[in-house]
Amino acid sequence: MTSHLSAGIEDLITRAVADAAAPHFFRKPLIGFSSADDPLFDEIVRQVGSHHLKPRDILPEAATVISFFIPFTKTLVASNKGDGPVSDDWGNSYVQGNEIINGVNQRLSEYLESQGLKCGFVPATHTFDAKTLKAGWSHRSAAAVAGLGGFGLNRMLMGPGGCAGRYGTAFTSARLQPSRPLAELQCLYLKNKKCAACVKACPVGALTEDGFDRHKCYQRLLENDKLLSADGRLRDVCGKCVAACPLAVK
Repeated sequence: MTSHLSAGIEDLITRAVADAAAPHFFRKPLIGFSSADDPLFDEIVRQVGSHHLKPRDILPEAATVISFFIPFTKTLVASNKGDGPVSDDWGNSYVQGNEIINGVNQRLSEYLESQGLKCGFVPATHTFDAKTLKAGWSHRSAAAVAGLGGFGLNRMLMGPGGCAGRYGTAFTSARLQPSRPLAELQCLYLKNKKCAACVKACPVGALTEDGFDRHKCYQRLLENDKLLSADGRLRDVCGKCVAACPLAVK
């Protein structure tokens, strides 16, 4: 039963991304499962702070955390490389990515509830506190617990699909088998200290090898939104650090 359910969830997420008809922006998703009881979720709270939630803070009946990563295409990443302004495609992919992730969550909810199971999810983005700019849930950290990759400099998650893409998280009361870790990429900076391309690419100096100024970064995102959001939909994006990474797309 559980293996059948896992396969059904993976198929649903894969089809939802394909149905969005955005091959210019996104590739086939990677999907992983982790136990809501995994002690790594406690470790995240210890490292990040008490503001970070645990799976059962979101869904009291949670037994399994479902993580998915939708990798960007080489074309999209290439459009945002270099010192110029953030690309229109990068901004448009943000809007479409939000729609895809929230759509996946809705379809997952309907599917799991049809099986008599509970489901919860975290919205695609803007789950952070307006003053501290710290989020109550990290999609990337959950994906790391599910085995979808390992962290590098600038907290980019390095996995078999690269590090450029979008993440989502859902929760279910079904107790599913946790995933085996997928082969991760090793951040070149952490491996040999000879990269730091993400730090060098930041247009406002918000990144250093020792830390991250989230307020300086967010100010840049708001400035970019004014340039990109002709239709009124939020495009507070940059992504220059991600696009510069040699492991952005694999």
